[in-house]
Amino acid sequence: MLLPVINEQLAERIQQSEIDFITSRICSISERSGNPEGVEIKKFGSTTAFYIRTMPWGLFNSVKGFSQEDLGRLEEIIHFYRERDRAFQLDLNPGTASPMLCRHLAENGLFQESFHSVLYGRPRGDLPDLPRNIKIRLIDNQADFDIYAGIHCVGTGMDLAHKHHFVNNNIGLLNRPGWKLFLTYWNDVPTAVAVMHVSGGIASFTLAATIPECRRRGLQTALLNWRMHEAYKAGCELVVAQARFGSSSQNNMERVGMRMAWTRAVWAPLS
Repeated sequence: MLLPVINEQLAERIQQSEIDFITSRICSISERSGNPEGVEIKKFGSTTAFYIRTMPWGLFNSVKGFSQEDLGRLEEIIHFYRERDRAFQLDLNPGTASPMLCRHLAENGLFQESFHSVLYGRPRGDLPDLPRNIKIRLIDNQADFDIYAGIHCVGTGMDLAHKHHFVNNNIGLLNRPGWKLFLTYWNDVPTAVAVMHVSGGIASFTLAATIPECRRRGLQTALLNWRMHEAYKAGCELVVAQARFGSSSQNNMERVGMRMAWTRAVWAPLS
């Protein structure tokens, strides 16, 4: 089946699917007893601002869904982060951008610091034919989740000593409605993980990681194909994902038939 062309309505659905999974993920962190990470999620009109006190990275301190209709709320958004002494990123998609909006961002001390790719594709009805040395299964228990946390930790460049942070801040996704976590084995050894979130008929591929010594073996391609089939089983119309522009992740997505929806502009405060 051919991919639908990108129009305003489809762009809004894809953008909303991303807001949905980020909101669900960050809410799961806030639901830990006493909200120890200091999570806040605030709406400014149709715009959503995310903040996590203990996690200074842009992913967890980002502004999603900003558009012309919320132009008058920009000063409030900036103040929200300034009060918390936190840098942030504002993600701007082409469908909601305009010369006036970009000028207003610049006049309020923001600049475009990078680009990010948004891709989309169709689910697949056929069960993937995996290479004989690759196995994939759903994570549905604490023991498997502990393995997942270790791979997530090491696969994203952290020392294994920090695994407990990945356990604490991702355990809320285990068996959470809309979420599926997958564990991949290379010759029966756990080597890679991936995550999927379903919302509004769209499956978002939200995370993938492989331990460094097992990269370039087709594990992430296998996980993409596997999740495309899982999306079909879940009744989804589309699959979507985000990746650093020109990265190996984007290359893998394009190889399995996903197409660029747009390139997002990432804005941030000058200081």
